[in-house]
Amino acid sequence: MTFKNHSFFVYILLAFMAVSCKNKTAETEISSDNTTQESQKPNIVFIYTDDLGYGDISAYGATEISTPAIDALADEGILFQNAYATAATCTPSRYSLLTGDYAWRKKGTGVATGDESLLIDTNRTTLPGVLQSAGYKTGIVGKWHLGLGDGNGPDWNGKISPGPLEIGFDYSYLIPATGDRVPCVFVENHHIVNLDPNDPITVNYKEKVGDWPTGKENPELLTMKPSQGHNHTIVNGVSRIGYMTGGKAALWDDETIPMELVDKSKKFITTNKNQPFFLLLSTHDIHVPRIANTMFQGKSGMGPRGDVILQLDWTVNEIIKTLKEQNLYDTTVIVFSSDNGPVVDDGYQDQAKELLGNHNPTGGLRGGKYSAYEGGSKIPLIIRWPDGKGKGTVSKALVSQVDFLRSFAQLTGVENVEDDVIDSQNRLDVFLGDNATGRTSLVQESFMGPLSYLEGEWKYIEPKDGPKLVPWGTEIETGFQKEPQLYHLKNDPNETENLASKFPERVSDYREKLANLKKDGFTNQHEVNLN
Repeated sequence: MTFKNHSFFVYILLAFMAVSCKNKTAETEISSDNTTQESQKPNIVFIYTDDLGYGDISAYGATEISTPAIDALADEGILFQNAYATAATCTPSRYSLLTGDYAWRKKGTGVATGDESLLIDTNRTTLPGVLQSAGYKTGIVGKWHLGLGDGNGPDWNGKISPGPLEIGFDYSYLIPATGDRVPCVFVENHHIVNLDPNDPITVNYKEKVGDWPTGKENPELLTMKPSQGHNHTIVNGVSRIGYMTGGKAALWDDETIPMELVDKSKKFITTNKNQPFFLLLSTHDIHVPRIANTMFQGKSGMGPRGDVILQLDWTVNEIIKTLKEQNLYDTTVIVFSSDNGPVVDDGYQDQAKELLGNHNPTGGLRGGKYSAYEGGSKIPLIIRWPDGKGKGTVSKALVSQVDFLRSFAQLTGVENVEDDVIDSQNRLDVFLGDNATGRTSLVQESFMGPLSYLEGEWKYIEPKDGPKLVPWGTEIETGFQKEPQLYHLKNDPNETENLASKFPERVSDYREKLANLKKDGFTNQHEVNLN
């Protein structure tokens, strides 16, 4: 640990202690390990949204929709304008966040099926594992989509293991994959919630099982029709990807998923309030199927997609209210971000395109979810520090979600991180707002595998012979071209002018640098199965 980095840790920890002492009550609560609240390390709440674009919230310039709770975080924290998920789809981004490595280093980390085996090696270093070693209680609530179970996949009717508890989490309450994939049940720790043993679940992603109706065979039963794929087993009037039967008592109610996730998050916070904790709240919003609670239906004027953005803002507000009620707001770091860029039509006829109006989900960036262009992985990132560090500032530093592992290790006093963490860098100074430059470079990943290399103000996209548009009707450009692409992002943030032919030496340099980064790993072809 360098003296400079050590000073950051000492500064922030002393600040937390000072704030806690300021709010000290006459009877200081003592945790089970005899740690008083004022001497704790900071709690960390990471709110990880799904498919939220750079331009989807008012803190980032949206004018057609208002997100006051998220905006308040930005007003009290640091808003990052040059932050990236590692990939333009969810599974690899989540893998990178939790492991500190680019997902393309591990085979099979494309968009996972709903019955995928656990993708994270239980022997490797992880973000929750690092925080566990620092004395944190760790929990994840919400979307998982990183596989469950051993090589044979999850045992839905028995103990579902390995999973989050085997890679560093003390508690988990999961949507196993995504809302549009079966099984449509919650998994708490190792078991499905409310599963009746007399009504076992069967799941199959290759052929139909049981006699439950499907969107393809029984479209008259649908309350929301698919626009592409998503025509297998119908649950709650919505046809999903994959087939299932059984487990009727365990099925979730789509309209109350956010309330369920908020409730479990609140309980985790209150249960662990007397010791440092890390909560990863992985929301379902704003992923498809977009089914808002009655509190928000019709409130945005932009249909279900707009309504669930309002619902997401409500979720953020509920977590902030809980932290304040438990006197934890002044000792908790709050991170808000998204796993990839936005998509309007992602498989359901929910009028997202027709009612979009003047709203621009990417904030003007080219592409979107799945794409190699900036709209695919440039995402909102807001960090609110409890001592007011960087309050109300905007950072243009280049940052990547892959860096949270080593940065949070530094924040919590973990001096040694194992060498299996290849790509994560300690960028605590950037996240604190003390470094305005950030990373020298980073790598982006789009679906079907091609990588992009960012260095400073420049971006290089590998050649890829493939479809120009994402194949399932999203109207999103993939970014695939047979020739290399080079963009000067400072002058051309929308990637309109390919400068590769004008700067062949730079193209050659970036190609070589990317090749060197890939030597210890390999690129996967990341297909997306919608049928």
